[in-house]
Formats: sequence, structure tokens, C-alpha cells
Amino acid sequence: QVQLVESGGGLVQAGGSLRLSCAVSGSIRRVDAMGWYRQAPRKQRELVASITSGGAMTYAGSVAGRFTISRDNAKNTVYLQMNSLKPEDTAVYYCNADITTISFVRSPSWGQGTQVTVSS
Repeated sequence: QVQLVESGGGLVQAGGSLRLSCAVSGSIRRVDAMGWYRQAPRKQRELVASITSGGAMTYAGSVAGRFTISRDNAKNTVYLQMNSLKPEDTAVYYCNADITTISFVRSPSWGQGTQVTVSS
């Protein structure tokens, strides 16, 4: 069984910063790409940022230059540093990881989501 536990969401004023964390635990053999998605009310879930096990990063255009994704492979943890937050960044943020279990089952896994609210 695999778990993704997120933390770090909350309420912040526009221009402020938050740091999200997502720790993967359980019967894991390998963690490949990890990423953050978000879903605002009445909108589709969208990719915010992703990072491969080798450290290659991808960002959505709307967050490039403001958000930074990083990971600690030893801890199976991914982070999202969010700076210069805007009201339009308000959403539920979900962690995603491409996980191979000790039983050699590979599948994407999701966290439970953490709310980020940016007030104007």
C-alpha cells in the first residue's frame, strides 16, 4: 500500500509565499516523476509543475518564475515553493507520483489534496 501525504497549504495574502510538501510512503520500490496539480472551482485539474527522478523540471506557463519544484529522493518527498502568489493561484493542490511498488506494480498515485487560498 502506498500513501502520499501533503502538507503546507493555507491562506495567504497576494504577494505572499507558501511551501507545499508531499511525502510518499509504503511498499515502494521506485519513485519516478513527481508533480503538483491543482484544481480550482469549476475548472479542470491542471499540471502546475513536475520533476523527474533525475531533476528535470517542467512548469505551467502561469507559474514559471514564481514557483519552484524540488525533491529529496532519499525521503521520497517533493516540494513546491510558491512565491508571489496571486488570487488566481487559489485551488486545491494535489501531489502526484509515478510509483513502482515492491510487487513491481507501476501506477500513478495521488495525494488527498491541500487547499491554497490567496486573498487579494
